[in-house]
Amino acid sequence: MTIHEKSCGTVVCYQPGAEILLLHYPEGHWDLPKGHIEEGEDEIKTALRELEEETGLKNIKILKGFKESIHYFFTRKKAHEKELVSKTVVFFLVKSHDRKIKISDEHQDFIWLPFDEAVKKITFKNVKEIVMKAKKHIDKLK
Repeated sequence: MTIHEKSCGTVVCYQPGAEILLLHYPEGHWDLPKGHIEEGEDEIKTALRELEEETGLKNIKILKGFKESIHYFFTRKKAHEKELVSKTVVFFLVKSHDRKIKISDEHQDFIWLPFDEAVKKITFKNVKEIVMKAKKHIDKLK
């Protein structure tokens, strides 16, 4: 049986085109802030709630016209069996007016990096592609 999950997250930039925020997860990978949709939430509310919970960032602006998603499968151990999870993550592009981060206990560290360096640091190829699309979107807005 396949379990379907949906999460939402953000590509957070400080002074668009300059730097983006990456979080270091306990499993060892570098990724964007994201999390599961809770009952009654839409995608944007989820992305903004998760951003605040994971980083403490509140003073942000959603940059219009950017909504990208990734889809992947993974296996999760549950009790004495494994389940296949089909996961979709929807990302929005936001500008932060603050660089001060208070990471949650879900993460080990954070880093602000220029887009090109962030792409090198990110662990997963599909997330690298989201960040490259975000950079193209920002370049079009200039």
